[in-house]
Order: sequence, then C-alpha cells, then structure tokens
Amino acid sequence: MLPTEHRLRRREDFAAAVRRGRRAGRPLLVVHLRSGATDPHAPGENAPPSRAGFVVSKAVGNAVVRNTVKRRLRHLIRDRLPLLPPGSLVVVRALPDAGCADSEKLARDLDAALTRLLGGGAR
Repeated sequence: MLPTEHRLRRREDFAAAVRRGRRAGRPLLVVHLRSGATDPHAPGENAPPSRAGFVVSKAVGNAVVRNTVKRRLRHLIRDRLPLLPPGSLVVVRALPDAGCADSEKLARDLDAALTRLLGGGAR
C-alpha cells in the first residue's frame, strides 16, 4: 500500500506533473516526472514528500484488470519513491498492453523510465 502522504489526489497535481514535467515512454507505460515540485497545499514543510499517481484507462481492460494493474504499480512505485528528489510528482500512465503484463515486466519498464528521467536522458 502507498502511504497517504505519497499519493497524488488533486487534478491540479496530476496536470502539473503531466504538463510541466518530463516524460519517458516504454511499451507498457508512460512516466511523467516533475522533479522537486513544491506542494502549495502543505504550508510550512521544507522538504515535501515525493508523490505518485496512476492513470489506468478502460483501454487497459475491465475493472478487475485495471485495479490489478494499479495495485501492481502502487507496490512497485512505493519502493522507488526514496530514489526521487523530495517534492517530486510522478504520474504513471498504463498503456493497453499493461493489462496482460506481469509484475516483472511492469517493474522493468518502470525502472527503465525512471532511470531515463532521473539520469537526464532525452525525451
């Protein structure tokens, strides 16, 4: 489970990560990262926590498949949040093939995308 303080919930936060962040695409998912963004909704914090959100559309599959993909992605991102700069916003968008992929393939694509974004790779 992803702790509450590490979840993206507001539409504005999703939009900030997608519109103003960097993007890395992989066959199963697209990761949007806005490094070091401050949280205007948490006054007084010096180093806000990194937060993640997920977009899994109906193109991925039925409700059972979508929820399975979201659970897998939440589990995977939980272990990777400490690697991100404080205050980062991450949005992981699952592509249709993510519905039939196992956790290992999702982890491989997530790691590759995060490495590209954190390592300064080109778009």
